[in-house]
Amino acid sequence: MSDSDVTREGVQGAHPGRDAPTGGRAGRRRKRRGRGEQPMVPDAQFSSYYGKPVVKKPTWKPLDIAGYLYLGGLAGASSLLAAGAHVTERPHLARVAKLGAAGAITLSLGALVHDLGRPARFVNMLRVFKPTSPMNVGSWLLAGYAPLTMAAAAADVAGRYRVMGAGATAAAAALGPAVATYTAVLLSDTAVPSWHEGYRELPFVFAGSSATAAAGLALAVGPMAQTGPARRMAVCGAALELGTFHLMKHRMGLVAEPYEQGKPHKLLRAAELLTAGGAALAAYTGRRPSRALGAAGGLALLAGSAALRFGVFHAGVRSAEDPKYTVMPQRERLAARSG
Repeated sequence: MSDSDVTREGVQGAHPGRDAPTGGRAGRRRKRRGRGEQPMVPDAQFSSYYGKPVVKKPTWKPLDIAGYLYLGGLAGASSLLAAGAHVTERPHLARVAKLGAAGAITLSLGALVHDLGRPARFVNMLRVFKPTSPMNVGSWLLAGYAPLTMAAAAADVAGRYRVMGAGATAAAAALGPAVATYTAVLLSDTAVPSWHEGYRELPFVFAGSSATAAAGLALAVGPMAQTGPARRMAVCGAALELGTFHLMKHRMGLVAEPYEQGKPHKLLRAAELLTAGGAALAAYTGRRPSRALGAAGGLALLAGSAALRFGVFHAGVRSAEDPKYTVMPQRERLAARSG
């Protein structure tokens, strides 16, 4: 280039914006030429302002709330099993299920109150009735359901007030499905991505998990001669839980990633193996009765149901910590609407 090439308008023959590509474009052009230089501008990383999550992650204590989810499901399905055993004249199975429902819902309420900090906070939720709030409806549901389970169990153990006990058993069974699944609605009603996007299937996942837990308790401690309904409940519950959970992950797309990574993946994989194995043992002992195998299958089902609830809980927390699970699905929905 000579002095005559430089004019008032710039360098003759130069093409600003074309001769000096930067960033990823420059890196790709250099790579094709075989030089191997790195891009001058690094690829953009998905982040948020100051590196903070877009939504606030749940501050609930994992042991309290995941335990509350698990024990509530166990109680609700046990009430259904107790009513069925009562109608089909299986008194020992009915007693196990009634005691299981009463004990599980008591522990579930204890876990919830412990997370809230003091009992008055639970009582305060009963000052109003708000049908649009799953938390408020759930509080009223627990307040009505817990005394019924205790009355049913007390009447059965005492052997008195049979009419009152039968009525309490029937009423608890009527509320049982709602108790077993309303926590799924509660999670789906939050802004946590991996919970909210599963709103269609998560109640069915929790229903199946509750059924396997109740069946597992009956198989573990109930008499072998009367556990036929529990074995059938175990097989049906496992099929519902595993089938709908895989369907949910397939439909959720990107937001299903937290279920497949880290601690949630380990818990959910364990839940899948324990639930499938427990259901298989339950079906096997129906043909070849074995007290040891029946108890092993029951314990596997109980552990599998617990692992599922803890896995779902931790996956939701993980999805709230990463902003991409909040923003990218929103962008996809906007693009779909504009298209």
